[in-house]
Amino acid sequence: MKARPRIANGRIDVIVDPSNAAAWKRVVPKLEAQVRRAARAALATAKPKHGRGRMTVRLSGDRDVRRLNHDFRGKDKPTNVLSFPSGDSVGPRGAPLLLGDIVIAYGTVAREAAAQGKTIRDHLLHLVVHGVLHLLGHDHQRSAEAARMESIETELLAGLGIADPYVLERKRA
Repeated sequence: MKARPRIANGRIDVIVDPSNAAAWKRVVPKLEAQVRRAARAALATAKPKHGRGRMTVRLSGDRDVRRLNHDFRGKDKPTNVLSFPSGDSVGPRGAPLLLGDIVIAYGTVAREAAAQGKTIRDHLLHLVVHGVLHLLGHDHQRSAEAARMESIETELLAGLGIADPYVLERKRA
């Protein structure tokens, strides 16, 4: 009997909004490949029962994310990343599980990276991992959940050659 493939073998669509494509591609070489690599790293943490997964990462800008943040969360401001889990937990045998969508805002990511002394690339890949973990059901509303999610993120990012994004926050605490 053949084992079902892990979710990391699923399909990851990367859509780069044309109005922000030049900015994203200028600062992140091989943009789509790097985004897929970070997403696959996070997807590999999923339980095999999910089978193959399918998701979309949209690299957009502040205006688009502000509108989505307003419409879906009631917050009239841009944010760095929004995750929209599909809510599907099972699908037809052999069909990909629709995990959901992630939208990331270039302007906010660039400002945050500069303020935190990070590269835009490293901050973007962190947000991809963070967003995928949300699609997989992780959250950070309670301190125990946040600690677990941050631990997973830190480990995954280390595997991608990215420094711990929470080290400064821990020093301040």
